[in-house]
Amino acid sequence: MQKYLNLRANIALGLIFAFLLNTFGPPPVHAQEGFFLPVPGQMVALSPSFSPVVLKGIKLDPKKPFRFHFFVDRGDTSLSQEELKQESSKLIKYFLASLTIPEKDLWVNLSPYEKDRIAPQEFGQTEMGRDLLAQDYLLKQITASLIYPESQLGKEFWSKVYAQAQSKYGTTNIPINTFNKVWIVPEKAVVYENGGVAFVLENHLKVMLEQDYLSIQKHNLPPLFHKEGG
Repeated sequence: MQKYLNLRANIALGLIFAFLLNTFGPPPVHAQEGFFLPVPGQMVALSPSFSPVVLKGIKLDPKKPFRFHFFVDRGDTSLSQEELKQESSKLIKYFLASLTIPEKDLWVNLSPYEKDRIAPQEFGQTEMGRDLLAQDYLLKQITASLIYPESQLGKEFWSKVYAQAQSKYGTTNIPINTFNKVWIVPEKAVVYENGGVAFVLENHLKVMLEQDYLSIQKHNLPPLFHKEGG
């Protein structure tokens, strides 16, 4: 029998964000205290499709409630046993951070209008918080590169934007807000649970503009979490 209910979002966040944080290939980078990110203003290309190492499930020991067994999918990687162990350890840290930090504090923000709201203090001190900030930075670099007006794709994008402006307003001489704030949030997780074992079968992230996100919050509409039991 299938049930629809609200699971603790922080558990899903730990698993879903683990997927998000590993979906980008390595661009040209420079080192900043041992952490690698593209130089500001540098063009960043998309990477080929790739399935990273992902945390897929968990098993609880009823006799030792603080002992977890994790199931990891190595994806398309060809990591050595030691490298896989290190990558798995990082994903487990993400998961534990999502359990110990309140759900309302699991966010990062690099909006140019909110320099004092980068990340909650406790979350910002975790490896997960640091890596999410890095991914937010990288997403902005990729977006800027894709819509760069001198590139072929950028020319096509802006041509369509101005064509729509001309069609709707009869002119292209209109202000365009290029600082739309975008939210990336967990939308759906399908979790199979049987006894003390749980597996994430499906997960999906939703991308929306801030006005859409705030509208959902105003009407108190929760993300959809689907639980299957066996």
